[in-house]
Amino acid sequence: MERRHHVFSVDLLERYATKGRGAITCMATGNDVIVLGTNKGWVIRHDFGVGDSYDIDLSVGRPGEQSIHKVFVDPGGSHCIATVIGSSGADTYYTHAKWTKPRILSKLKGLVVNAVAWNRQHITEASTREIILGTDNGQLYEMAVDVKDKMEKYIKLLFELKELPEAFTGLQMETASVHNGTRFYVMAVTPTRLYSFTGIGSLDAIFASYVDRTVHFMELPGEIPNSELHFFIQQRRAVHFAWLSGAGIYHGDLKFGAQHSSSNGDENFVENKALLDYSKFSEGVEGVKPTSLAISEFHFLLLIGNKVKVVNRISEQIVEELYFDQTSDAVSRGIIGLCSDASAGLFYAYDQNSIFQVSVNDEGRDMWKVYLDLKEYAAALASCRDALQRDQVYLVQAEAAFVAKEFLRAASFYAKINYVLSFEEISLKFISIGEQDALRTFLLRKLDNLSKDEKCQITMISTWATELYLDKINRLLLEDDGALDSNNTEYQSLIKEFRAFLSDCKDVLDEATTMKLLESYGRVDELVFFASLKEQHEIVLHHYIQQGEAKKALQVLQKPNVPTELQYKFAPDLIMLDAYETVESWMTTKSLNPRKLIPAMMRYSSEPHAKNETHEVIKYLEYCVHRLQNEDPGVHNLLLSLYAKKEDESALLRFLECKFGKGQPGGPEFFYDPKYALRLCLKEKRMRACVHIYSMMSMHEEAVALALQVDPELAMAEADKVEDDEDLRKKLWLMIAKHVIEQEKGTKRENIRKAIAFLKETDGLLKIEDILPFFPDFALIDDFKEAICSSLEDYNEQIEKLKQEMNDATRGADNIRNDISALAQRYTVIDRDEECGVCRRKILNVGGDYRMTTGYMAVGPMAPFYVFPCGHAFHAQCLIAHVTRCTNQAQAEYILDLQKQLTLLGAEPKNVSNGGLSEEPLASVTPMHKIRSQLDDAVASDCPFCGDLMIREISLPFILPEEAEESESWEIKPHNHPSQRSLSLAV
Repeated sequence: MERRHHVFSVDLLERYATKGRGAITCMATGNDVIVLGTNKGWVIRHDFGVGDSYDIDLSVGRPGEQSIHKVFVDPGGSHCIATVIGSSGADTYYTHAKWTKPRILSKLKGLVVNAVAWNRQHITEASTREIILGTDNGQLYEMAVDVKDKMEKYIKLLFELKELPEAFTGLQMETASVHNGTRFYVMAVTPTRLYSFTGIGSLDAIFASYVDRTVHFMELPGEIPNSELHFFIQQRRAVHFAWLSGAGIYHGDLKFGAQHSSSNGDENFVENKALLDYSKFSEGVEGVKPTSLAISEFHFLLLIGNKVKVVNRISEQIVEELYFDQTSDAVSRGIIGLCSDASAGLFYAYDQNSIFQVSVNDEGRDMWKVYLDLKEYAAALASCRDALQRDQVYLVQAEAAFVAKEFLRAASFYAKINYVLSFEEISLKFISIGEQDALRTFLLRKLDNLSKDEKCQITMISTWATELYLDKINRLLLEDDGALDSNNTEYQSLIKEFRAFLSDCKDVLDEATTMKLLESYGRVDELVFFASLKEQHEIVLHHYIQQGEAKKALQVLQKPNVPTELQYKFAPDLIMLDAYETVESWMTTKSLNPRKLIPAMMRYSSEPHAKNETHEVIKYLEYCVHRLQNEDPGVHNLLLSLYAKKEDESALLRFLECKFGKGQPGGPEFFYDPKYALRLCLKEKRMRACVHIYSMMSMHEEAVALALQVDPELAMAEADKVEDDEDLRKKLWLMIAKHVIEQEKGTKRENIRKAIAFLKETDGLLKIEDILPFFPDFALIDDFKEAICSSLEDYNEQIEKLKQEMNDATRGADNIRNDISALAQRYTVIDRDEECGVCRRKILNVGGDYRMTTGYMAVGPMAPFYVFPCGHAFHAQCLIAHVTRCTNQAQAEYILDLQKQLTLLGAEPKNVSNGGLSEEPLASVTPMHKIRSQLDDAVASDCPFCGDLMIREISLPFILPEEAEESESWEIKPHNHPSQRSLSLAV
């Protein structure tokens, strides 16, 4: 395999990295920062991010040779802890990236720190927050350092192994914020055991709780001096762990979202645990144990001798081997160890004088193959990068299912393949073995995977699937005679599935082709179902009507997208099938035009019906007429015709008496054709209805004549309806009287008594002399004596009454004549200082300002004037001006017009008295006198100060709207001048 295809590659990063400060003993990395420890007590820090490096001598002040045992760097590369060992014992130092001098941790004096767990979620450049240190004597310490204090905040013992004191060789810590605090999960390893601690709160409290309970640990056989523990970090969260133990590599997934309680009460976050035995990647008989370990997303990097073996974590197979370009003096000792930089995604290896960088290039690219080989298909699909890779996974799944004769499952997988096998090849595989059900499943799943743009393929496959469904249904019917039984679950399930398919594919199936297929297979129910889906309502309605299922047809018509025209088209058939349901449906449909339903209603009405049966058409027409207030003459005529055919005439009479147009001003009282109604009622011999129609048409004589044939009382009622024509009313009563007299069958004397009684019912309209001609010529007068005497007495009273009225009229005429004579002599006395009520000048003064128009003649040298009984006097000109100004516009224009006419007629000498009437004969009244009289009536009918004119002025405002502007000009507005001061008085 060429190098460019390798996932892992090794490059020399730094040769002679210690700068002559000794040989490398240990190394740690974080955030592109590498810290080295040497065998001469030096700590060298390389910051490859900024290209800087410096060294610190930790052997100063210590006697003898000193060597750095371990160095630790936080993930951010700011904080560093180092342990130095010499002849005088061990000391642990803390240093910061910005410090030039380290700080000794005096509380750890004499203790060898083998492992450090950093608080990745909360650590900052300025503070370490809580960190845990593991020592070689089996103790765990908690420490925190704030950079600004230049010293540790505290160091305290958390936990100590007492049962089996072993050195802690690896430590990792993970934290998570929960609703009631911070959850800590700590994993620690010794050469033989893996311990886990968990809890919520402070580290001190969590570890203190383990005093009273058993510590959870995993013990593996064998022992390894360089036991290590590593977490793989992804997006600042640990997702995998690996422990380099004596028995092998113990590893698993960390799922902090899934909190599973273990038997001892601890929360267990480890899943998918496994042990990778060293023998799987060892060439010899016995497994060679690695000296160091690093973990990536999918691989383990194992340092064995002078090379690194890359083992796939999933397949547990060696995928690559990495070799290093070492100097000749370093080859003998070999590669010392491995370390990883989670933030940079890099791995490092180091020998005594060089640093090597191990880079990772898309390590997940072939993982789909790994999962596929292990038959972990879901993981394989999740790891695929393109459609071709997914096709290969689906193909393996499909072939495996096909071989196992799980054809339906195989069909589902084959349907997902787009490239490695053609549609035709897959179809032929199922056809060749006669698996129609699997082929149908394949087509259905293929439809799910096709894009909407592939319309042609979708239609073709849908049609093929339709035919396969129909074929399956037919085969079930042929194989089992009881398939149609409702208890046959397979058949019913298939029909349900087929209908669901038609519903889903209604928009892609070709309508004509599908209907032909359904028809050719005789699937009428499915044909109707599909037609309903395609909104082919006529087909559905025809089917239901043929089956006599009126309710289902009406349900179709009630759908909102069904054209109203179909209501009219199928109304005749539906009303004959189920009149009640049809009419109920019509009554709930708002947009129907009853006129278009008349053919259906007439068809129903032409059929015979039982006497006690509700006539559904009449019910619907009554609903239209009374509830919907329909005004269509055709509807009213049909309802009238149906009423006329009923033996009971009461409904017909109620209908005729209704005034349907009474709510419309000027509208008709009825909407049916009265002539048609009359012909129909005469034909059906509905005489009372005919009488009503005659009366309504003002044909009262015909109405009374016909009513006399039915009921004389009815005739009398019709005669009384005539109120404005006394002669006609009398004529009608004479017709009734004649009929009554001619129809009596008793003795003559009884007939006469009945006739006399009838006269009383006419309320004096008819007299005895009016009905005498209807009696025989030889009737005895004695029989009429009482009636004749009564009549003569009535005439005598009328004559006396007329005489009295004539006398009253004569006296009234005399009084009027006397009043006219007295009026000519009527006068009033005017004081010489009397003033005009308008201009306030004296009435009797002479002046040119009071020159009147022609028609008013001055009395001597004085201007014309009016004097009223109340005592008010006015110049004629002033009175006319005042009344014109105060009256309404129409009256004012009338007065001015009369004045203008007087002016045009000119002045003619007449006998004029100031506003009075002369005694001239009526024939001598000229047009000028007539106009002047009209003018007098208009302006002087009553006093303007005491009469109606003054009363009407009470409601007028003092200031008219058109005078508002002038009124505002008189308004007094305050003006504030600077010189004015306002004083406030304290209260």
